[in-house]
Amino acid sequence: MKILIRKARVLNPAAYEDLTADVLIDEGKIADIAPSLSAKDAETVDAEGLWLLPGLVDIHVHLREPGNEGKESIASGARAAAAGGVTSIVCMANTTPPIDSKTGIDFIQETAKAAGMARVYPVGALTKGMAGLEMAPIGEMAEAGAIAISDDENGIMDSYLMQRTMEYSTIFHIPIISHAEDHALTQDAVVNEGKMSVTLGLFGAPKEAETIQVARDLILAKKTGAHVHFAHISAAESVDILRFYKSKGVKATAETAPHYLVLTDEAVDHYNTDAKVRPPLRSKEDQDALYEGLRDGTIDCIATDHSPHSLMEKDQEFPLAPFGIVGLETLLPLVMGRIWQRSGLELLDLLNLVTHKPAQAMKLPGGRIKVGAPADLVLWNPEPVYKIDKNQFYSKSRNTPFHGWEIKGRVEATYIGGKKIYPFSSQ
Repeated sequence: MKILIRKARVLNPAAYEDLTADVLIDEGKIADIAPSLSAKDAETVDAEGLWLLPGLVDIHVHLREPGNEGKESIASGARAAAAGGVTSIVCMANTTPPIDSKTGIDFIQETAKAAGMARVYPVGALTKGMAGLEMAPIGEMAEAGAIAISDDENGIMDSYLMQRTMEYSTIFHIPIISHAEDHALTQDAVVNEGKMSVTLGLFGAPKEAETIQVARDLILAKKTGAHVHFAHISAAESVDILRFYKSKGVKATAETAPHYLVLTDEAVDHYNTDAKVRPPLRSKEDQDALYEGLRDGTIDCIATDHSPHSLMEKDQEFPLAPFGIVGLETLLPLVMGRIWQRSGLELLDLLNLVTHKPAQAMKLPGGRIKVGAPADLVLWNPEPVYKIDKNQFYSKSRNTPFHGWEIKGRVEATYIGGKKIYPFSSQ
C-alpha cells in the first residue's frame, strides 16, 4: 500500500534538513519527498502541524527474553518501542542464559521477526556465560547477525582478556560495548559516593570506578585499533578522558542515558528504588559535564538502558532492589520535553543524538529520511501537554522515576518499513 504523508515538518538530522514537505511511501520505502505530491491509490495522512522524524534508534535495551519474560519479552519490548517512536533497538546479551552463541543470536532474530514490531538487533556476550573468564565465540555470533559484543552489567576485569577480544573484534569489524566499571571499587555499592550515600547510610560507588575502566579500554583500543563503544557514561572525568583519546584518533564512541541528564543522585532520597541505576545517578557537576560532552560531540548519542523489573523486585529495601529504569516510552518525551531546553542544542543536533548518530555508532541502516531508505518514521505532535503515566505503558514493567512528570509533545504514529505499527490496531 502507498501512503502519502502531507504537509509535515520533515526533520532529517542526517542531512541537516528541516522543511515542510509531502513524503510518499511505497513498498515499504520512501519513494519521494517534495513540496507537493500526488499519488493514485495512496492512503493520505494529513500531517499539517506535525513533525515527521526518522524512527528513533535505541542502542541499549534489555529485553529479558529468554529467561525473564515476566519482566519483558521481545514482543512486549518491541511494542513499547513502537509506542515510543523507537523503530530500531539493540538488545543486550544479559538474558538467562546469556546470548553467547549462534543459537542465542538466531533465537533473538526469529522471535523479533515473529513479533513484527521494532527492528531488533542482537548483541552477543563478550565472554562465555558472561562470566568474564573465557572469550565467547565472537566470529560465530557475528556471522549469525550479532552487531556488537558486550558483557553489559559486568565490567571486564582481566585486561589481557579485554585486549584479546578487542583484537578479535577487528577481524569481524564489530564494536565492543564496554560496561566501564571496576568492581573492586563498587563492591556492595548501591548509590553514588557522595552526600546522598552518607545521608542515607548506603555504600557509595566512586565515579573513579567508571573512569579507570574508560581509560584502560581507550588505551587498549588505541593499541588494537578496535572500536570501543562506552555504555551509559555518567562521570565528568570519563568525558574528559574520552574527549582526549578521541582527539588522538582512537576509534571510540559513547552514549549516556536520559536519566543521567534529567536526574542527579538527589533523586534517590527517601530510598527511592525507582531511581536506583547502574552506574548510579551522579552529581550536578557530572551532569553538566555530560551536557558539554553532548554539545561538543564527545558523547555521540543518547540511549535508554531500558531495564525492566517487576514491582515486587523494586518494592524492597534499597540495597536489595535491582538496578534499572524502563525508558523506551519516555525517551522521546524526555529528549524533547526536558533535555532539549537544558542542552542548548539546535533541534536537528538534538534529534541526531537519538536517530542517525546511534545508527552510525552501531553501523545500522536506520535513522534517516531519504529516498530509497526504509520508511521507518515517527509523526510527533509538539503541542500536547500531559503527565507521564506509567500505568499506560506497553512495557510489562513500570519501574520509572518519571511517573507524573509533565511533558510537552506526543508520538502520534510510528511506521516501520512503511507499515503503520502505532497506534496499535487493538486501540
